[in-house]
Amino acid sequence: MKNMVLSSSSTFKEAIKIIDQNGNGFLAIIDDDHKLLGILTDGDIRRAILDDKTDLLDIINKEPVVMDYGTPKQQVIHRLKELHRKHMPLIGSDGTLQDVVTIDDDEFDLKPNWVVIMAGGLGTRLGELTKHVPKPMLMAGQKPMLEHIVDMFASHGFTKFVLSVNYKSEVIRNHFKDGQEFGVEIKYLEETKRLGTGGALSLMDPEINEPFFVTNGDVITSVDYEKLLDYHKSNSSTATMCVRKSSYQIPYGVIEIDTNNNILNLEEKPKHNYYINTGIYVFNPEVLKHVPKDEFFDMPTLFELLNAKGYVNKTYEITDYWIDMGQPSDYDSIINKFGI
Repeated sequence: MKNMVLSSSSTFKEAIKIIDQNGNGFLAIIDDDHKLLGILTDGDIRRAILDDKTDLLDIINKEPVVMDYGTPKQQVIHRLKELHRKHMPLIGSDGTLQDVVTIDDDEFDLKPNWVVIMAGGLGTRLGELTKHVPKPMLMAGQKPMLEHIVDMFASHGFTKFVLSVNYKSEVIRNHFKDGQEFGVEIKYLEETKRLGTGGALSLMDPEINEPFFVTNGDVITSVDYEKLLDYHKSNSSTATMCVRKSSYQIPYGVIEIDTNNNILNLEEKPKHNYYINTGIYVFNPEVLKHVPKDEFFDMPTLFELLNAKGYVNKTYEITDYWIDMGQPSDYDSIINKFGI
């Protein structure tokens, strides 16, 4: 908020000088009690010069859009993007100016792509941990895992979400509601029976015109979703699966023999590399027409079908942080990273 606040007793010349210095094209004008009287922008100054006005109180916008101090930053940024503005004054309950949130030009790009999060699993392998809450709502630090996933996508400009829910869905709905409190838009798919990660896509309600993401609700990663989407598009892929390299070392010497029991080769404790499915995907809209209605249908089957029909299907290797919470030990790892 430095160099962005000016007293109403200041002169027009002082206001021009400070706006020129801060490079933000914005000033918040306050009274002696630090209450917001209005805002001043580059545009206001240009109009004042044309109208030959120099009194600040005659020039400022006295009815600016403001938000309450303490509103989550992501929600403030989302509102600024909706308004196509760069500055948001945050006001305390007594009307005093508490802060000004500013976003840069490159933060304005709200993406049209939907993000589908599969959050309906039972989480039975986690035992007592999921007795009262669905697995995606287990706490990781100060917020549930599912909120971390939403925040990560939102930080890259993806703010349109579909949550596929089933087990204890009311916990998820009560927390996120329509997403407004988190600066995003959220819709829900309610699975009345197990449909699998592929089959749940048959319930999609929003009109899909752009490539969309699908991710499991128990996966936390720091992958750059914008780069992932760019990769998907630049490779003309219909379906892109994120994979991660893993390895397994055989704890014994491995012997290769022929049909006559002759030893052909010996390798001591070989290490085998392979790729695993991370549960994160990007699909083109046409994929949805290949998902059967009201049937169990998993992702491997979907990719097999798309391959058989000759679509271009790619893999994208994740080298960033990634963890799939399938076992209690995985949750321990998440707690160690985020706290609880």
